Amino acid sequence: MPIADFTWAAAICQTAAGGSAGLLEVLVTHPLDVVKTRMQLQGTQAQHGEILYRGFYDCFSKMYRYEGLSGFWKGIMPPIVFETPKRAFKFLLFEQCQRLFMFGKPKRSAMTFALAGALAGTLECFFLNPFEVVKITQQANRYESINTVTVAKQIIEKDGFGLRGLGKGITATMTRNAIFHFVFFGFYYGMKIKLPQRDDPFMDFLQRTSLAFLAGVLAILHSAPFDMAKSRIQGPQPKPGKIKYEWTLRTMQMVYREEGFRALFKGLSPSLMRVGPGGALMLLVYEYGFGYCKSKLI
Repeated sequence: MPIADFTWAAAICQTAAGGSAGLLEVLVTHPLDVVKTRMQLQGTQAQHGEILYRGFYDCFSKMYRYEGLSGFWKGIMPPIVFETPKRAFKFLLFEQCQRLFMFGKPKRSAMTFALAGALAGTLECFFLNPFEVVKITQQANRYESINTVTVAKQIIEKDGFGLRGLGKGITATMTRNAIFHFVFFGFYYGMKIKLPQRDDPFMDFLQRTSLAFLAGVLAILHSAPFDMAKSRIQGPQPKPGKIKYEWTLRTMQMVYREEGFRALFKGLSPSLMRVGPGGALMLLVYEYGFGYCKSKLI
């Protein structure tokens, strides 16, 4: 299908494959997302009544000890409800807006995929951000599991829909998404068009899996400080009633000044464990799902 052509059959395939890929990735990798958020939210010293996590395995074991297995699934409903349509929208937008970044060339380049990915990742934030605020609020709670609707109502009643409520941290979310998807899609598809295509299905699968894994790792390394800032802004503030973390760059500066350079990458281990395999899973499910659907409809 020429890149400039739009067909409803292709759009349906892209939407269905993207939604399925997003849902499967959430179900498999959510516990690592909870651990990542917990590590990002804490400072260098424990607050009153707070448990201090001293690393990924320490966080994992303490969560299991004090909160049980269900603690790893806190905040799962917002992603389940939202990831399917969000991923569907993102992959559809990614595929259809590539034509905007051809720059007069007959073939797509790594920059085409990178810019299309960055645009798709940025635009999804307007729909994503409220769910992220609710999810992180749930994940941050160490003592009880609160219903998703209840958390959303509490946030709206207290702070509304603006930058203090469901819209808080949207600039950090947009910056993180733009950087992540620029690197992720740019590296994966840029390398894919440069490497020879494998005739053996198994070797083709291994090549795609390796590229997707590396793309996820590189994307996380570039976007991790912005993800940390997003969690600090959207999560509970250190002192109730006083807003410390509000703007992205200022939050990163404060964390760097108070906790050191390594603090900008808090939660990196679970992020890499989640997005490396999770990103590979998502991309492969999308590609194989899209290919299968296209063979049936187009």
